[in-house]
Amino acid sequence: MSKLYFKYGTMGSSKTAQALMCKFNYEQKGFIVFLFKPLADNRCIVDGIAQVSSRIGLKSECIEFSKDDDFEKLCKYYDIINPLSVIIIDEAQFLTTNQVNALKEISMQVPVLCYGLLTNFKTELFEGSKRLVEISDSMTEIKTICKCGRKAIVNARIIDGKVVSDGEEVLIGGDESYEGMCYRCYNKRKLQK
Repeated sequence: MSKLYFKYGTMGSSKTAQALMCKFNYEQKGFIVFLFKPLADNRCIVDGIAQVSSRIGLKSECIEFSKDDDFEKLCKYYDIINPLSVIIIDEAQFLTTNQVNALKEISMQVPVLCYGLLTNFKTELFEGSKRLVEISDSMTEIKTICKCGRKAIVNARIIDGKVVSDGEEVLIGGDESYEGMCYRCYNKRKLQK
């Protein structure tokens, strides 16, 4: 049965690795997987070809999309709507409300699996994540832990070794810029200015 799935977690929770393993599993069963990532995530382009890449070394070619792209048009262009198609979106927090609405409609015909962050470094919902919470058929938290051992729930932005709570919502980066933390450690580090 086709559904709209939202699988979310903090930085370092293996969201991308799980998306790529999911892609592999579907392909092993004969499905055609269309893997998408936002243009905003410019970290992995090899020889001009966009890729989704995880910290543990898994990677795959993908289709990039911008905030202006219409997923219904993309589905027609790539001939996605058929019984053996699956859509996987990495970094789904960067989707717009309209894109999530379109993916909900598309999910009536093919499975759509969205992987991404729930909140930004200010602990506020991203636009795409907010809409996914509102209309997805299934939500799954991908859990990870803080350095202290508690469950990580905050995507702390780290600049010059300090947790910051000001700045633009989007700053593309990995372990050098973000750390998944529990709220207690986040508050403690935020006060250490």
